[in-house]
Amino acid sequence: MIYLDNAATTYPKPKCVIDSVVKAIKKYGANPGRSGYNMAIETAEKIYESREAAGRFFNVDKPENIVFTPNCTAALNICIKSLASKGKSFVCSSLEHNAVMRPLERLKNDNVCEYKIAQIDPENDNNTVKNFDSLTNDKTAAVIVAAASNVTGYIMPVKRISQVCKKHNVPLVVDGAQASGIIPLDCKELGIDYLCVAAHKGLYSALGTGILVINSDIIPKPLFEGGTGSNSLSLIQPEYLPDKLESGTMNTSGIISVKNGIDFVNKTGSGNIYSHEYSLMKLLEQELKNMKNITVYSSFADNKPLVPVLSFNVNGVNSEVVSEYLSQNGVCVRAGYHCSPLAHKSMGTIEYGAVRISPSIFTKKSDIYFTINCINKLQNK
Repeated sequence: MIYLDNAATTYPKPKCVIDSVVKAIKKYGANPGRSGYNMAIETAEKIYESREAAGRFFNVDKPENIVFTPNCTAALNICIKSLASKGKSFVCSSLEHNAVMRPLERLKNDNVCEYKIAQIDPENDNNTVKNFDSLTNDKTAAVIVAAASNVTGYIMPVKRISQVCKKHNVPLVVDGAQASGIIPLDCKELGIDYLCVAAHKGLYSALGTGILVINSDIIPKPLFEGGTGSNSLSLIQPEYLPDKLESGTMNTSGIISVKNGIDFVNKTGSGNIYSHEYSLMKLLEQELKNMKNITVYSSFADNKPLVPVLSFNVNGVNSEVVSEYLSQNGVCVRAGYHCSPLAHKSMGTIEYGAVRISPSIFTKKSDIYFTINCINKLQNK
């Protein structure tokens, strides 16, 4: 099997991550923060080690400002629904994932908060920044941007958008699902107030692991309340982090694997990971563009700053049919709309979607050549 769906979740996982999950299930099986016996204390310590590792990786001072969530979607929902208020509106990009758009649409339909869409110009970041600036004002609840598109690979000018936010005194929420572990996401350097991360993707951690990184004095409101193991006599949710936003039993083994995933990325080098994956997508693009019946929507040819995600179509063939053909030949890719309808509207692929290929550090050049041969056979049928 050739796995090329790493934008959904990385596979395979590094041995250190697999070993950490197995060890956690065997040795750290207690509920952290709930009891005073040794295994519960040791489990809580391992969770804290992952907080520290994530805090260093994303450059926030306090480990408690690392909040573990089931996924990036949960982290985004916490931020969006907490920052919403009557009479205000959000500003988001024209490439956002449904993890952003569906909460915004719900708030709009419930007459809680409106939203505006800033058009992205992939050929000119100046235009992109101007579009955000023109929509942002003192009535803006927050600006929300994907650090990188999960369909086109376009890397958002986050730092410049952050400067727009600072000018208008508006918080910046960044969806880092496709960027973390691939490109630097330093919260202080980039001016990110709330960073939402899918640790199971570019950080190579276990499934079911998300992170909300808080780089702001304003703590979001919890989506739900419950047991935290702290202040148990009070019926009011604790106000301090991380307890305020972490209720109920945690995905302990997955969270413990976050540190090991970060260690793997640090040891390998995110720059090395990016270069390896980028070179594979550049090769793929070159070969696909030599085929007569292929349309490619991601451009690596001129060394454009994209995360390694390439979308394409075989002309006249539904993307799902292409995906099924590749699957029959042992190649795993994603087809359809990738939970990003706005991106497909921008690309003009709303009718059939697109086929998406996304490699990992474990992807080999031979995997790409095999995939190219399969696509070539299909488009010549």
